[in-house]
Amino acid sequence: QVELVESGGGLVQPGGSLTLSCTASGHIFSTSTVAWFRQAPGREREFLSLITSTGGTYSADSVKGRFIISRDNAKDTAFLQMNSLKSEDTSVYYCATSPSAYPGPNAAAYNYWGPGTQVTVSS
Repeated sequence: QVELVESGGGLVQPGGSLTLSCTASGHIFSTSTVAWFRQAPGREREFLSLITSTGGTYSADSVKGRFIISRDNAKDTAFLQMNSLKSEDTSVYYCATSPSAYPGPNAAAYNYWGPGTQVTVSS
């Protein structure tokens, strides 16, 4: 059974940092592309960053320079380090995987998703 589980969400003050984790089981994580998305109430799901099986990364302009994606294939885990957080970063954050070498930022290209973790940026 394929499963992705996000963790590390919570409440953080503006300007603070938070690191999310995404742990996979039941499929070949090391050969999958991993991506992070977020979705706030009433808004469409937004692509943030992806990392390929070989470590190549691509990030949306909205988070470039603030969010850093990484992975540890030995632990079947990916990470999203989020810095300089703003109130507008408040959202539910999701990780997803795709067997494609480069699925890009389209959510439809990802076939496995975690349940999400809430991040709230507030003073």
